[in-house]
Amino acid sequence: MILTGPAIADAVKAGDITIDPFDPARLSPNAYDWRLGDTLRICGGDLDAAAPTDFTERALTADGFVLRPDVLYLGVTLEKTGSEKFAQMLNGDRTTGSLGIWVHVSAPLGHQGHAIRWTLEIRAARPVRIYPGMTFGKLIFLSAFGAAASYQQQAAKYATTNGIDISRLYEEIRGGRP
Repeated sequence: MILTGPAIADAVKAGDITIDPFDPARLSPNAYDWRLGDTLRICGGDLDAAAPTDFTERALTADGFVLRPDVLYLGVTLEKTGSEKFAQMLNGDRTTGSLGIWVHVSAPLGHQGHAIRWTLEIRAARPVRIYPGMTFGKLIFLSAFGAAASYQQQAAKYATTNGIDISRLYEEIRGGRP
């Protein structure tokens, strides 16, 4: 079941959901409108699942930054979100989609017990200027059924994520060795 905007607000007040910073005006009927953070990682060269991704990091300024087609950008949400009680789904929305921006290419599930600033996989269909703090998508919260299994308590691969994170698949491929 998807929480409504008022249910999200109530859960934030009760401490069952973390959205930091929280702005009640960003609630919609069934979601919270999240924003783009202030940093991008620009992935360079060919990507290799068996090696750490090479990147350059760039701070976004009020002047904005132009995304280019055929480049993978890793961004981060402005808000840190999470819940021990609810799972989350992070999505783009119509406003960014109609600019030709794929906001979050994969991994939309936020597990129970994982409070994070989300790493975003961003692609652009055409050159498009983006700005830090702009609305970039919608976050929904879902009721979970069954016994709770906190992501943090499982010491999962990305449990310590606190910002932009590159793929760690190379750890698995190389037997845990970078």
